[in-house]
Amino acid sequence: MPDIDPLTTDWQDDEVAVMHHLRDWAVAFEELDRHLGVWMGMSTTDANALGQVLWAEQAGEPLSPARLARQIGMTSGATSVLVDRLETAGHVTRHRESTDRRRVTLRATAAARAANEAFLALAGREIAGALRESDPTELRAALRFLARMTTAATAANTRLAARRSGGSTTATAH
Repeated sequence: MPDIDPLTTDWQDDEVAVMHHLRDWAVAFEELDRHLGVWMGMSTTDANALGQVLWAEQAGEPLSPARLARQIGMTSGATSVLVDRLETAGHVTRHRESTDRRRVTLRATAAARAANEAFLALAGREIAGALRESDPTELRAALRFLARMTTAATAANTRLAARRSGGSTTATAH
């Protein structure tokens, strides 16, 4: 990936438009999380966490509390409190599924899955329609682009976290 100074680069109109659309998608998706929270009677943070648990479980890769903490950007202690809240509310359960009985995974309850499915039946129609009307070539190009953007953002986040914790950084202040 080329090392480009974002402050001195002359950006093309399409590049700027893409960044604006990515921001708009992030904002709209966050609003959906807020609506899910209202739908299920929980905070947006809890709804986001439950969504992460549901998506991981659906992908066949249930989350550990530590992995959930990394995905939602919370400390392990704060995530433990959050998981306790979700468990008390009947939305998730902790499981010891592997041969290492110390390893805990999180699973959504049947009630949480049913409530999420009811929400998606109402809220997911437009997104499902937009995906279905997309040409497979367009989707593959979007996947490649989003993978590059995610890799770039992850590298920036890693560099910033190292800087915050006193590690070395190659970035210079402007």
